[in-house]
Amino acid sequence: MGQKINPLGFRLGTTQNHYSLWFAQPKNYSEGLQEDQKIRDLIKTYVQKNMRIPSGPQGIARIEIQKNIDVIKVIIFMGFPKLLLENRPRAIEELQMNLEKEFHYVNQKFNIAIKRIEKPYGNPNILAEFIAEQLKNRVPFEKVINKAIELADTKGIQVQFSGRIKGKERAGVKWIRKGRVPLQTIRAKIDYCSYPIRTIYGVLGMKIWIFIDK
Repeated sequence: MGQKINPLGFRLGTTQNHYSLWFAQPKNYSEGLQEDQKIRDLIKTYVQKNMRIPSGPQGIARIEIQKNIDVIKVIIFMGFPKLLLENRPRAIEELQMNLEKEFHYVNQKFNIAIKRIEKPYGNPNILAEFIAEQLKNRVPFEKVINKAIELADTKGIQVQFSGRIKGKERAGVKWIRKGRVPLQTIRAKIDYCSYPIRTIYGVLGMKIWIFIDK
């Protein structure tokens, strides 16, 4: 019998931390979750519209939210922040104004920071955006996967596709794995994402596991 759990949730407290850090009463917990999702959606929409290449990948690895009494600190980890900041030099100020206008807080203000990650394609979210963009442009499947594994440049990577791969009549599942990916070792630092790809053949489901050797 298969028992599955999200690799990030499996490692909370050991190698993985929460992306949202705040406390709330039980009755207000759901509101806090919805608020975090709205903040992330607004940021992703703004980045997508204002990147130097609007149709390209957003390059957002993750968005961390820390809520204190008087300030909400938002840290955006990006792979290619120059593509945003060169096109919109006041992007941080504009994002802050947009969020404050949307939420109308009296006693809390937003503090936004953008941090660049060293190896962009070593992050599964950014790598998934790259693969999706290439497949939408009808680049051959094997060529995309080989290029993605080369760009990831990590100790181990595992990719799963499900759906009408290469436009086949019947949906199926395909696995690609290179290196070591110890999913059952809690102390192993595994980064993971699930990403849908919309193609002319339908929606492909993609999951990526990356073993970060640190």
